[in-house]
Amino acid sequence: MRISTANGFNTAIDSLMERQGSLGETQMQMTTGKRVNRASDDPAAAARSERAQASQARTVATQRAVDASDTAMTLTEGALGDADKLMQEAREALVAAGNATYSDTERAGVADKLSGLRQQLLAVANRSDGAGNYLFGGQSSTEAPFSDAPGGVQFQGSAGASQSASGNALPLSLDGSSAWMTARTGNGVFATSATTATGSAWIDAGKVTNPALLTGSTYSVQFSISAGVTTYSVLKDGAATAQTNLAFTPGQSIQVDGMSAAISGAPANGDAFGLTPATSTLTVFDTLDKAIAALKTPGRNGTQIQQSNATALTNVDSVMGQLSSARSAVGATMNRIDSVTDRLSALKLSSKTEQSNAEDVDMTEAISDFSNKQTGYDAALKAYSMVQRLSLFNYLNG
Repeated sequence: MRISTANGFNTAIDSLMERQGSLGETQMQMTTGKRVNRASDDPAAAARSERAQASQARTVATQRAVDASDTAMTLTEGALGDADKLMQEAREALVAAGNATYSDTERAGVADKLSGLRQQLLAVANRSDGAGNYLFGGQSSTEAPFSDAPGGVQFQGSAGASQSASGNALPLSLDGSSAWMTARTGNGVFATSATTATGSAWIDAGKVTNPALLTGSTYSVQFSISAGVTTYSVLKDGAATAQTNLAFTPGQSIQVDGMSAAISGAPANGDAFGLTPATSTLTVFDTLDKAIAALKTPGRNGTQIQQSNATALTNVDSVMGQLSSARSAVGATMNRIDSVTDRLSALKLSSKTEQSNAEDVDMTEAISDFSNKQTGYDAALKAYSMVQRLSLFNYLNG
């Protein structure tokens, strides 16, 4: 078979171009670090890479929502921490106001301090995140949630909490009504009060002695004095009970259906003290308002001061407990945010790994391949140069 010189030239050139293209492709892979630079390089790998990139994009979008919730909850936790410090100052002031040596003027000074703390607490309750969203606005976080009206502070927000637009349902605000306006009255189970107190007796906050015996009824402890002997009777929902005309000992606990309350001092004939079921109606601001009003009332006797101060301290402890519960809930949410962030980080890393496996080049293999292809290309160049010399003119010149 006769092979023409032109065919030899064309074959050599085609081989050179093919080797040069392959060498250039390997060089581009080494430069970009990717084995798949175009979908045509490896359609299956390119599809895997696209899916991995889409997963990364979703993860990044979700992480932005999680970060927004993290910022809001961090600010909310800080606000509740500030509120706890202010309430602690208020409690210390009330303890000081219970000093029997204080004058009405000194108690009025404590009331002024409580008024200042109340205004600071209102500012904390209406604190925003700096972007126009209120931390305690609930589902209406774009308007100040609390307003100071003549009848006391009112919650103007919406119950519940706004949430981030992600599959993790993380909050962007807190239900301010729940945190600031729904503490339990009394000791959380029942509340004690002086219904009629003309003597020098007062009642403490009481405690639960046997939860199984609680009835949820309203009780009244009524005192009578006959021939210098003080006795008491217990009424349940207005009806007499077996506890009738019992001898009274000041400071001794009175046991009523799983509840216990101590009445100290000397009650007068006709004095009465109540034990009523607790309700979730106690607010931070009403608690301070009542304490301020009591401290500004002049001419009170020692018993009245003792009773109002004990009630105020009980209420302060209750609203502090409610704020603390809200802060704990925020802390639990922040822990959940950390868990979600860790999970998203792991998912993002997994997607990046999948993308890398699909499209990245093995640099060691690429360098070896480039070296082999370069050697082959050099050999092809030499072969071409030899073919180029196979002409009649070169032969005659030789």
